[in-house]
Amino acid sequence: MKFGKGAVPGKGLDLNRLAEDFKNLNPNDPGAWPTAPKVAVFVALLVATLAAAWWFHWQGQMDNLAAREAEEVTLREQWLSKKRQAVNLDEHRRQLEEIDRQFGALLRQLPNRAEMDSLLAEINQAGLGRGLAFELFKPGAEAVKEFYAEMPIDIRVLGGYHDLGAFASDVARMPRIVTLNNIAIESDRSGQLKFEAKAVTYRYLDEEELAARQQAARAAQQTSRGRR
Repeated sequence: MKFGKGAVPGKGLDLNRLAEDFKNLNPNDPGAWPTAPKVAVFVALLVATLAAAWWFHWQGQMDNLAAREAEEVTLREQWLSKKRQAVNLDEHRRQLEEIDRQFGALLRQLPNRAEMDSLLAEINQAGLGRGLAFELFKPGAEAVKEFYAEMPIDIRVLGGYHDLGAFASDVARMPRIVTLNNIAIESDRSGQLKFEAKAVTYRYLDEEELAARQQAARAAQQTSRGRR
């Protein structure tokens, strides 16, 4: 069996004839073109149209769709979270009431400014009641925090071992919060023990002090903005 020049065996396609179809095409009369050039131009126009539609229209829609799908996932998670909160609302309220109760109980353990003198007298009396001799009882400067103030007290007392232990226990059992820090115990020449510590007690700030603190914070913030 013989094949003509340019023909593909088994497919019946004459490449030379196909090439001749693309020669001498009249661009002003595409209707007279052979079938192969018409099909090629149609396919090229279709591909170009699809590419342009994707670039100028469909790509933006796909990006917008992806963004909306991500937003849907976020909104669904938020909805589930709020649903769980709504289901447990009564439990959250109960926990909040318990926290408020505990905070109120702790706050009542802090004296106000008017009660600080009586608290200092109680600490002093606790030592005297155990037969201790005070060598030093010196309240320091207050350190003001967010809603309370700390007052350090330098203490140095002399006494026996059991009396010092009882004094520390008495301070720990006071209805007001008092802590003993930086404790040091040593024996003096007379055989007594010298007990040194820094007691720290706390008091809550009254409304006037809180208002003054907030006003000072706002003034500092405005000054900081002005410097910028």
